[in-house]
Amino acid sequence: MPDLNLLETEISWKAVRSSGPGGQHVNKTDSAVRITHAPSGVVVACQNQRSQHQNKATAMRLLKAKLYDLEMEKKQKELDEAEKNKQRIEWGSQIRSYVMQPYRLVKDHRTGIEIGDVNSVMDGDINEFIKGYLLKFGGK
Repeated sequence: MPDLNLLETEISWKAVRSSGPGGQHVNKTDSAVRITHAPSGVVVACQNQRSQHQNKATAMRLLKAKLYDLEMEKKQKELDEAEKNKQRIEWGSQIRSYVMQPYRLVKDHRTGIEIGDVNSVMDGDINEFIKGYLLKFGGK
């Protein structure tokens, strides 16, 4: 997990009394910690240890983990959206058609450019297709 840089101004933390069965320290120390990340609204709490410092360190690790998970979910949604816009790989969704018989023709279906010299295109001369694509879709 990469190190997240959290600003002190974005985080507010509060010490509260731990709940549950106690012993000699019950109702005497505020060892539980609640941390709130203001921009995202994420709240984490920790009351596992007796020490407020240990609980604060654990709560900070939990907060960073939650923020990392939120960021990963956001990136996954962006990837899913981009994936949804892709065309399916199937017959009829090709970019170019190469016809060798009975006539010779290479046609780019995106731009409508047709070239009759199939051998030069097969040898890598696709500059006309690149120019046509850039002229048609260069603004995107």
